[in-house]
Amino acid sequence: MTRTPLASAPAPASAAPVTDRLRTALRCVAIVSCLPYIVLKAAWVSGSHVGIPDGSPLLDHRTSMAVANSASVLMDSAVVVIALLLTQAWGRRVPAWLLALPMWVATGLLLPIMIGYPLQLLVQLLGGRTVNRSDVGRPFLDEWVFGVVYTGFIIQGLALGTLFALYARDRWGHLWQGTLRELPDSPTAPVLRAAAVAASLIALVPGTLHLLWAAGSTAGLDEGRVEERTSGTAVLEAVYVLFVVVTVAGVLLLAFRRGSALSLRVPLALAWGGSGATACWGGWMSIASLSHADEIADQPTATMVLIYAVQMLVGALVMTPVAYFLAERAAATRPASPRA
Repeated sequence: MTRTPLASAPAPASAAPVTDRLRTALRCVAIVSCLPYIVLKAAWVSGSHVGIPDGSPLLDHRTSMAVANSASVLMDSAVVVIALLLTQAWGRRVPAWLLALPMWVATGLLLPIMIGYPLQLLVQLLGGRTVNRSDVGRPFLDEWVFGVVYTGFIIQGLALGTLFALYARDRWGHLWQGTLRELPDSPTAPVLRAAAVAASLIALVPGTLHLLWAAGSTAGLDEGRVEERTSGTAVLEAVYVLFVVVTVAGVLLLAFRRGSALSLRVPLALAWGGSGATACWGGWMSIASLSHADEIADQPTATMVLIYAVQMLVGALVMTPVAYFLAERAAATRPASPRA
């Protein structure tokens, strides 16, 4: 008995115009949501102090600030390119890795903000303190800056995430059809299981430290972090723990799938979002720590540097075998070429 290749069901013709209009609207929303951040960063690069109060530590490092802000402008401008790629016909011809990698990074950087910032606002409404540096006499940024920038990021994440979901459904939807129990045996399954176990064990390190920091421990933190601790920072640490748990759950479900009626898309989504948030925020915090290299109180401790590096390792350990799994599944669903 021959197997027929998996294929996604074609969308009704009447749904196509509606989907096209939705994509156009979401593209506009994604691009417009980038503007506040880009305009603000460009103003700072040009020398403006809008949103930066007197005495802010940002003013102590004008050169590094200009370089960092220029890089940030380029990163957020990439969202415009991705939004166009996800909604234009030429975007379907882009190699999978060339789209998947920046989308994984974008997902990883935006998801913690999309979850963490609303939770911080909720904590603030309930009486918690979420101010930044003003408690120790050196205000970092005016409060309105965080509202404008993070609101833009949340809108950007929702629009870009929906566009990517529509794009992925049309181009690769057949790869995650079915349930875990329906997956055939694979020669790479032992490698996936080994990588899943290794990633889960290693993830205990950042997961445990972030949990301790969320609970109020200051072990392994630099002096600046200890002074700046608020209920808002505790919320962020808890969010990091959440994504570590999500990462482990996703990769273990995918690796040890016997008898599970769970849809295949669930562990893939968990592994994608969790590993992206864990790895990319580890990388981002590593880069951000370099901007305080000459401030003793703000220099990251060896523990913090180790945690950031381990987070990046966990992300790589999870997404590399998952990528091989999808590539293997894609190869299995291609129609066999006719024999001569």
